[in-house]
Amino acid sequence: MWMYEHSIETDAAREAIWRLWVDVDNWGAWNAEIEKIELRGPFAEGAEMLMTPPGEEPVALRVTEAAEGETFTDEARFDGLVLRTVHRLDPLDQGRTRVVYRMEITGAGADEAGPQIGPGITADWPETMAALVALAARS
Repeated sequence: MWMYEHSIETDAAREAIWRLWVDVDNWGAWNAEIEKIELRGPFAEGAEMLMTPPGEEPVALRVTEAAEGETFTDEARFDGLVLRTVHRLDPLDQGRTRVVYRMEITGAGADEAGPQIGPGITADWPETMAALVALAARS
């Protein structure tokens, strides 16, 4: 297994961050690594998304967990690998929130493939998460 986690703390309301997360069609407003994204069905466990990074082929994702206002997990599967991304909102003191993204790559060959592909997938997380909380703070 390969794993990476990044977090950021913010004064932005958890509800505002959650609203941005469930508004999948507009993720490109705060995530520069999305050229196009489409949500199929309501934002809930089992929902499918088709995300196209700039200049790349579309990636099929499935929401495997969703707890409103708290967390959601999406997964992509290919070549025997499972790329699982957990998005979580942890309440802190004084109304602050810790936003956490965690990627886990598992499956056949994950020990070799994870270190090769994982850092490229997660490299933009600090900027993406900063843009997310900045937008949430303005709403």
